[in-house]
Amino acid sequence: MQVEKIVVGELQANCYIITYKNESIIIDPGAEPEKIIASAQGKNIVGILITHNHFDHVGALEEIKEYFHVPVINHFADLQIISTPGHTSDSKTFYFPGNNLMFTGDFIFKNTIGRMDLPTGSIIDMQKSLAMIKSYPPKTIIYPGHGAKTVLGDEIPNFYYYLK
Repeated sequence: MQVEKIVVGELQANCYIITYKNESIIIDPGAEPEKIIASAQGKNIVGILITHNHFDHVGALEEIKEYFHVPVINHFADLQIISTPGHTSDSKTFYFPGNNLMFTGDFIFKNTIGRMDLPTGSIIDMQKSLAMIKSYPPKTIIYPGHGAKTVLGDEIPNFYYYLK
């Protein structure tokens, strides 16, 4: 599985193009549709995944759907969709167990977690989501909604403050 990161918009959100065999998906087309389209040229785009509905993750969604004539999907390769509320009530994590990759949106970042003070955010939900995600393989690579990738096992110690 190939992962390409495209940083878009004023909040520097990570948009990803994932390619498996001859099919590709776009995760979180937040802004700058022309930049995303240019990066996707020559790829067989079959759908779009959205981690949550904040503007910096869906701002270019309609343009991307229209350009590639593809829907928002809920399946791809060995994808598992995990409900991980906390940052928002609709937050989802996309896990590819065969490749040990996780796309967390604004749920988990390198050295921190997503903020919970925006509408539909919840510290109680975040605590439940963090407790649940700890059970996944520690070598899982995390691709967050902003910033650099990380590894789940390196992030778990950062959860303890919230899981007291």
